[in-house]
Amino acid sequence: MKILVTLCLVAWVAPTRAAETLRIGLQSTGTFAWQLDVIRRHDLAASAGLDLKISEFASPDAGKLALNSGSIDIAVVDWLWVARARALGAKLLFYPYSSAVGAIMVKNDSAIHGIADLKGRVLAVAGGPLDKSWLIVQAAATRQGVDLRHEATLEYGAPPLISQKLQQGEAEASLNFWNFCASLDTQGYRRIFDVRDAEAALGLNEPVALIGYVFSEQFVADHRSAIDRFIAAAQKADDIMLRSDEEWDALRPLMHAEDDRTFKAYRDRTREGIPQRPIAAEEADARALFKVLAVTGGTELAGPSKELDPGLYYRPALRGD
Repeated sequence: MKILVTLCLVAWVAPTRAAETLRIGLQSTGTFAWQLDVIRRHDLAASAGLDLKISEFASPDAGKLALNSGSIDIAVVDWLWVARARALGAKLLFYPYSSAVGAIMVKNDSAIHGIADLKGRVLAVAGGPLDKSWLIVQAAATRQGVDLRHEATLEYGAPPLISQKLQQGEAEASLNFWNFCASLDTQGYRRIFDVRDAEAALGLNEPVALIGYVFSEQFVADHRSAIDRFIAAAQKADDIMLRSDEEWDALRPLMHAEDDRTFKAYRDRTREGIPQRPIAAEEADARALFKVLAVTGGTELAGPSKELDPGLYYRPALRGD
């Protein structure tokens, strides 16, 4: 009995283990902020022994620079950028975050109903010539006998500008990021070609997560447990977001939805994009997609490699896949 009491006292006075710091890079306008808010409000990081230090950036490129410089440990980054970086020698790892993608949108009363109708039309494209969704759409259109690069008049720009061009009539169709498309869905616009449809046309079994958590191999070598615990916490947050409509009411102030229809569109599209399949299945489709995009985008997109680096995808020790 004395021994038991002594052990209890020792346990009671032992100092609590300090939480491990994880430096997170966050694009201020991105949906990653929503997931991090769920993690914060449900104490998922604290329960996992993590102290998340958040740095906000105005653009994805700023997050990439911070990741490369070592000033942050994790950022949500474009899959193709990571694949190209690895092909050029960078030791970065990728874990799926979302497969949410955009679409080519037109006004409800537009005479454009399919890819072939874009010939001779003005198509505004969010991002640049090497934007991942644009390359996927190009590749799928080519299989329908349509060369969008030469048969449509193209205009590139930032997502808000591209949305404005469509709404102001400066473009007859637009290919934009998923959240801008979700907003247009509620404002008298329709989809003529979803990037998910383009992925299916290219032979993918399911949509590939085109953005994900990215971190360096060296960081994993030194802090693998922290990475695994963060991924587990993020998956718990995803489960909450999938199950609970009330959770989205709490997130609404962060979402900047103009009205209830837009709010629900953001919610539903985010849920659709949450990855729920094994990493092996994700990688198999990603490998097939990369081969197609390496041809479409050339070395400027893919670097010197025509094959996806087999070490690109991270596999947490806590999961069986």
